Amino acid sequence: MRIYDSRLREKVLLTPINSNEIRMYICGPTVYDDAHLGHARSAISFDILARFLEACGYRVLIAKNFTDIDDKLIHKSQQSNMPLDVLAQRYITRYLEDMESLNVRRASLEPRATQFLDSICHFIQKLLDKNIAYALPNGDICLEVAKDSQYGTLSGHLDDADSIHRVEVEEGKKDPRDFVLWKAYKGENDVGYDSILGKGRPGWHIECSAMIDSVLSYHDKEFCIDIHAGGQDLFFPHHENEASQTRCLRGKELAKYWMHNGFVTINGEKMSKSLGNSFFVKDALKVYHGEILRNYLLSTHYRSPLHFNEEDLLQSKKRLDKIYRLKKRLDFQPSTNIRSQYHDSSKHDEYMQSLLGQVNDDFKKALFESLYDDLNISLALSVIEECIKQTNDYLDSNPKDKAYKTVAKANLELVDSILGLGALSYIEYFQLGVDSSHKERIESLIAARLEAKKNKDFAKADKIRNDLEKEGIVLMDKANNVTEWEKV
Repeated sequence: MRIYDSRLREKVLLTPINSNEIRMYICGPTVYDDAHLGHARSAISFDILARFLEACGYRVLIAKNFTDIDDKLIHKSQQSNMPLDVLAQRYITRYLEDMESLNVRRASLEPRATQFLDSICHFIQKLLDKNIAYALPNGDICLEVAKDSQYGTLSGHLDDADSIHRVEVEEGKKDPRDFVLWKAYKGENDVGYDSILGKGRPGWHIECSAMIDSVLSYHDKEFCIDIHAGGQDLFFPHHENEASQTRCLRGKELAKYWMHNGFVTINGEKMSKSLGNSFFVKDALKVYHGEILRNYLLSTHYRSPLHFNEEDLLQSKKRLDKIYRLKKRLDFQPSTNIRSQYHDSSKHDEYMQSLLGQVNDDFKKALFESLYDDLNISLALSVIEECIKQTNDYLDSNPKDKAYKTVAKANLELVDSILGLGALSYIEYFQLGVDSSHKERIESLIAARLEAKKNKDFAKADKIRNDLEKEGIVLMDKANNVTEWEKV
């Protein structure tokens, strides 16, 4: 597989540090507000990467952090009169719920900054001991960038002072590029924790380096982890500073590969609360099912900007419709195997091997080759659409070929396992947008229609069917007096 390495700015062959394992760290959210579409896109992009790597036979260990101590969190805590830990937990819970709705799998590890304060402090203390970090007059501790000859080589920001400084330079800094590792407690309007460094709290960049060092890092290899991933907006200064801290302490690179997903834009602007155009996932989920939203967000290559547009979202839904039309034709109900075995690696590996043995070889080859090319999603989706077309064409002439149908079901299950599309039953999918009370009314009318047919009152039965059709509800009579319905 070839992936785009942001550091080298080119596609490179992915060669894991260990032959059968990939360790990946994904920068998670700062939990002071609800997740927006930028968070969702990043999560989906690297969820697909992990799923595909597992399908290729790798064991993938993922850590995704939660920043639960930060200036924004403190400010919101004070505004809302809500304890910091309660506020953070609220948004962590909401984030995880939103990601579950988007069929994003949970990370293997979900470290929080406040859970690793000791590790962070010892990391900083070692940098002080090596004379790479120093204290400012106000008690803050900074990393001395001049001590890292490789600083700036990750992002390419070598002498870009305007980019480096977005805030006023603190008194006592040796170099404007020096960044804060530890913020000393500033009084009653601040938040601080007792530590070996004195009372205070960690800076933003240090938490990721320290948590990787604690829970994910190879300590006996050339690199700490295989892949460090996150949004493009984190490349500088966040990831640059992470890389510098680890390099200064450990004398080696934090990650072998760096991957970044592109921005989500609305009306051509980078999505940002400061621009007033942030689109929360929770709001999108009120209108669109999570799988419809996932389908749209993954349809643009992960490195390209995605210009959010509801017309494009509805257009992309036609692809999902084709998947579910085929599922309906095959009378294929979703398997519980994929989700139930995600967190049991041995069972999941066994399941994937079995599934890959059932799929069509040509389809598997074409799908895998598209994703081998830095997750070429456009090509992958065209491969899936062509497979659906060929399957329907074959079934038109051979509707009773059970062996072919078994392979076709496996193909759809492979799409679900890698892209996370097609997870619902076709009945549930084609009833999306109908609330529970309306469903109860429809079911009662179907029961009344069945009773009318038993009594040979066909006029009443036909009227019920016609009335429902006027509402956009189409009935399909099946064997054994079963009637399915869908919204059109």
